[in-house]
Amino acid sequence: MTGLVRWEPFLRDFDTLAGRFNQLFNPFTPVATDPTVVQPTMTGWYPAVDIRDNGDVLTIEAELPGFKKEDIDVRVENGVLSISGERRRAEAYDGHRSEYLRSERTFGRFSRSFSLPTMVESQSIHAKYRDGILVLTLPKTEASRPRAIDVKVH
Repeated sequence: MTGLVRWEPFLRDFDTLAGRFNQLFNPFTPVATDPTVVQPTMTGWYPAVDIRDNGDVLTIEAELPGFKKEDIDVRVENGVLSISGERRRAEAYDGHRSEYLRSERTFGRFSRSFSLPTMVESQSIHAKYRDGILVLTLPKTEASRPRAIDVKVH
């Protein structure tokens, strides 16, 4: 048997309003304690990223499901790597105009920026997009790569 639940039509709206009001005074929600990460801009949303050190390269993976290649822009300028783009809301479904009854996905522009450490060869950065994941490969300079040192015995 299903129990009755009291319907609170304005409670969720109030929580959303309170969250947006708090965001007004603190628009840059910290996402990492790493000083090389430049905080996201106040655009409403930004994709989650993972940053890994694989020895010879750094890898940044950004979640961008449902994007097309032309909706993603990756740039390097003055030692800052920027990922930006726009997720557009679908206006038609099967050729028929529809009205949203509920929409929980976030739409609009986003921008993420990362300060590049000096160990990265910015001219050799590669980007590929597959299955909703943008993978950026940032090769390290030869001098910053780990190397073995031969020990000589006399």
